[in-house]
Amino acid sequence: MVKVSLLGANGGVGQPLSFLLKLSPYISKLALYDVTDSKGHKTDISHINTNVQVESYSDIKEALENAHLVIITAGIARKPGMSRDDLFKINGEILRKLCIDICQFCPNAIILIISNPINSMVPLFIECVKSQNLKFDFRKIMGITMLDIIRAETFLGDTLNEIKGGKFGNRQYDNSKMGELVTVVGGHSGKTIVPIVLDKSVIFRLGKKYDSFIKRVQFGGDEVVKAKNGKGSATFSMAFAGFKFIEEVLKSLHRNSSIDHGKYREYISAYVYLPVVKNGKKIQEELGNDQLEYFGVPIKLKNGYVEEVEYDFFEKLTSCERQMVATSVNELLDEIEKGKQFVKESRTVKL
Repeated sequence: MVKVSLLGANGGVGQPLSFLLKLSPYISKLALYDVTDSKGHKTDISHINTNVQVESYSDIKEALENAHLVIITAGIARKPGMSRDDLFKINGEILRKLCIDICQFCPNAIILIISNPINSMVPLFIECVKSQNLKFDFRKIMGITMLDIIRAETFLGDTLNEIKGGKFGNRQYDNSKMGELVTVVGGHSGKTIVPIVLDKSVIFRLGKKYDSFIKRVQFGGDEVVKAKNGKGSATFSMAFAGFKFIEEVLKSLHRNSSIDHGKYREYISAYVYLPVVKNGKKIQEELGNDQLEYFGVPIKLKNGYVEEVEYDFFEKLTSCERQMVATSVNELLDEIEKGKQFVKESRTVKL
């Protein structure tokens, strides 16, 4: 029996994500929480004929109690002209308050953070937990950066198909299988996002389109905001990416159960706290900076937590990819510090 609590269920990401979670065979109860009334949304998806029991809550305690997995999508969406720094000031306070509630009502839960800006929000959450003086397994806290990987796979497949047969030609490359050719490490905004082409022959095939491919992955979020004329950001694609990651976490919880979990990824990328995970120190050594405590890397899951991180891909980086990693590290150091400082400057209530 697995209870999943979705915080921010009425938002642009929360609504499509809750619909997808209702379809999961790994969830027994789905608790929807939002500061706005989510009863209508709950009633709507509860009519879907799956075995997931759906409840909506206006009381955060009831929503969180006995939760095995907490997904945080709460916060406002980014608008045109709004930097991720602007977004952070608002969403940071929302996340800080939710962190205190989680520490009080479900301190053993797995925490998956979707609320942006991820680069600062995950450090903020962990610093907030530390301020509560609780014994908390930080391997259970992850920032979901899966959308960057989904975009990289989609854009790579589309570009290779255009090169091969024209925009409307036969599709030789299957977008859903591009994970064998590309991954993404680093952070979750702009140049902190580092697409890594795993098969280096693909770079040759991309030719002059390589640079535009990289830029499109890094700034795919801006593309969506612009296309929506400033009236929204990535919601459906984020919900889909979030669901894909959440399913892997749930599969890891059920790996030794009678539930058929089907095929799962040995490694899946997430933004994690390096000091507490196996091989985290090796990642810091590869990055050449032991002060960098957070980075998005391929992780191996066990019972819902980060068992270890994978670092072998560093050996095969091109000079261009190494430069992108260096740029990512420099920007991440500032964004991580921003999250940590936010907690220090806030009036964090002790439990």
